[in-house]
Amino acid sequence: MLRSTLFLLTLGLTASAFAQNQPTTTPDPLITKMVEEVSEKNLRDDIDKLVSFGTRHTLSDTKSKKRGIGAARNWVEDEFKKYSKASGGRLKVEQDTFTIKPDGRRINRPVLMANVMATLPGTDPADKRIFVVSGHIDSRVTDVMNATADAPGANDDGSGTVAVMELARIMSKQQFPATIIFVAVQGEEQGLYGSTHMAKRAKTENWNLVAMLNNDIMGNSTGHDPELKNTTQLRVFSEGVPANETPEEARLRRTLSSENDSPSRQLARYIRTTTKQYVSGHEVVLEYRPDRFLRGGDHTPFNQQGFTAVRFSEMNEDFRHQHQDLRTENGEEYGDHAKFMDFAYLRHNTGVNLATLANLALAPAAPENVGVLTANLSNRTELQWEAPKAGEKPAGFYVLMRETTAPEWQQKFFVTDTKANLPHSKDNFIFGVVSVDAQGHESLPALPKPVR
Repeated sequence: MLRSTLFLLTLGLTASAFAQNQPTTTPDPLITKMVEEVSEKNLRDDIDKLVSFGTRHTLSDTKSKKRGIGAARNWVEDEFKKYSKASGGRLKVEQDTFTIKPDGRRINRPVLMANVMATLPGTDPADKRIFVVSGHIDSRVTDVMNATADAPGANDDGSGTVAVMELARIMSKQQFPATIIFVAVQGEEQGLYGSTHMAKRAKTENWNLVAMLNNDIMGNSTGHDPELKNTTQLRVFSEGVPANETPEEARLRRTLSSENDSPSRQLARYIRTTTKQYVSGHEVVLEYRPDRFLRGGDHTPFNQQGFTAVRFSEMNEDFRHQHQDLRTENGEEYGDHAKFMDFAYLRHNTGVNLATLANLALAPAAPENVGVLTANLSNRTELQWEAPKAGEKPAGFYVLMRETTAPEWQQKFFVTDTKANLPHSKDNFIFGVVSVDAQGHESLPALPKPVR
């Protein structure tokens, strides 16, 4: 209490004024309601339907109405269109097609692929921010080139695909200032082709893509060892050093020792905090790696294009039920069947996505040109920034603070000005600034750069 009061006095604020001006800190009832709407039955029914197409291998049949990747894509598109009708036509649905030529690896002939997209346009014409949530629709067995064998792909990655569908169903009935894109990408198993196409499109078309959430293998709570059952935790992977870092950015990173403060890592922290607020009893575990050990996913191409992106995966993968021919060996059943999934767990993980997306899309844009003044040697920290130039005007800003060794933000202080003078040394703490509206929706943090 003493430290917070001292901080207020340095800003020329009284404690009573601080209390009156603070945004609400209670959960948004709308977000809570949407999280509660996530249906375990819908997730299960949608998985069963995806599995019914036999295989969704990228090189499989595109003409049949009952089997193969083509039938699966068309079904997801039709479901998106149902949600669009329920939204009054606001949800815009398309199959974004593209052709991949033989690559000498996992594509042996020209293949017409498609990402199935449902775009919920933002309601504020001045707010150009875009948020993306994805799962991959394709599946495989042991031989990555086997396009004819049954490949149920229930968890990998039916789980991510149906989570995205359920998000679109629920969120398309609401209004958000920013745009949200729900997408089932193709070609992950053959080389991240769908996500690469989308990331390059976003770069070429200059999307103001603020955050991308990739869901892949997030519907099973039991690993190979039954003792490893975990129904309460979800991993989020985030890169530390940005993949497209310039030499100047690398110099600044080394100067500030900010390897643990990349945009993607800030997004991961944001997700963990939001989950605590909206998904009771569930925990997001921060994994300080871009992905699982020596592996990658559909967030990777977005990172490579310079976008903020993370990956969600279950705590304990069971490799008997991943990339496996359907068989029984030594009394153990192999194959990615729906019966090995935990749909209550998948429901909670879908709620994590929903709370994060909703909180971000309802919040004002992040502050701009955040700087820490370095002209004078001092044991205090002076910060300055600018309010976002487009979209909703923030009710104010939170200055975030944590010790250099702390993995998460430890304190935050509300201010209505665009500067702060803190009685804490920049030698000992890391700082960030977020925009916040009156309802308590916060932007992603912006970290200060040195200015004189």
